[in-house]
Amino acid sequence: MTVAVVVVGLFALPRAMPGDPIDSLARSGGGEITDPRIHAQLQAYYGLNRPLVAQFFHHLANLSRGDLGFSISQRQPVGHLIAARLPWTLLLAGTALVFSTLFSFFAGIAAGWRRGSRRDQALIAVTSATAAVPVYALATVLLITLAIVWPVFPLSGARTPFVQGGTPFTTAVDVARHLALPATALTLSLAGANFLLVRSSVVSGLGQDYLVLARAKGLPERLLKHRHAGRNALLPYLTVVGIQVGFALGGAIFVESVFAYPGMGSLILEAVRARDYPVLDASLLVLAMVALTANLAVDLLYQRLDPRVESWEGVAVSRRPRPAPMTPSVDR
Repeated sequence: MTVAVVVVGLFALPRAMPGDPIDSLARSGGGEITDPRIHAQLQAYYGLNRPLVAQFFHHLANLSRGDLGFSISQRQPVGHLIAARLPWTLLLAGTALVFSTLFSFFAGIAAGWRRGSRRDQALIAVTSATAAVPVYALATVLLITLAIVWPVFPLSGARTPFVQGGTPFTTAVDVARHLALPATALTLSLAGANFLLVRSSVVSGLGQDYLVLARAKGLPERLLKHRHAGRNALLPYLTVVGIQVGFALGGAIFVESVFAYPGMGSLILEAVRARDYPVLDASLLVLAMVALTANLAVDLLYQRLDPRVESWEGVAVSRRPRPAPMTPSVDR
């Protein structure tokens, strides 16, 4: 059901925009397209002269065959465009998710364990500020500061152009240097809400019976903080991480536009300007499927970590022990 709603919504969304792909193609330099006869031929060739319902069923038929269509503005198969851009977006979003998850989890435990300390107050201030600032503004600040004023990192792109013959190590270092600023901007944007959630979970669990009992047993503080308080905050935190996959992919679109990063974001923005329906349909659908797959993986991991939760027809159900049957008492 979710996939069906996503497919229908993503098909309708680009066609709700004003403008026409053929008109946009004519404005971009196709002077011969202004001829009404050629314009009509192109409309018929791409199926734009058919009713929306017919276009939608043709789109479904192509998807069932694994055909993502043909780009109107770039004149090549959409599958080739996505295959060239998707790995860069997954690298950017995945790197930001890993670093934001690790930082917010361990920083939230440390801050909540020593609530009210200077470290706690500093972390709250920094993470709240970065969460409140739009991701493209963070990216712009990093770009101006660390790529223009102090040119520590490359200005744009995913790797240095026209460089050949390098070793795998030098190529990886070059890719990492280009990735540093975009990934940092996206990491800072994602870490704020996660940090506050972990901190709140740790603070609320400090007075719980299981933690008081563990402290009374004389367990070291390291075990109390990470194995008891941290483990209690892990399960609700995983749910938020799964939801944030979609936010990471959406934020990557804006970050890629600031740094001219050759990922799905720049492809989607180019398609929006050109009203390229096939590219928009396929690109948004692929990103949506990535987000849904990641959420499914997090749900499966949640069930693995918490044996009290089992899946029944797609619904998480708490598995509680059934009470033992009552037996009549016997007077002796």
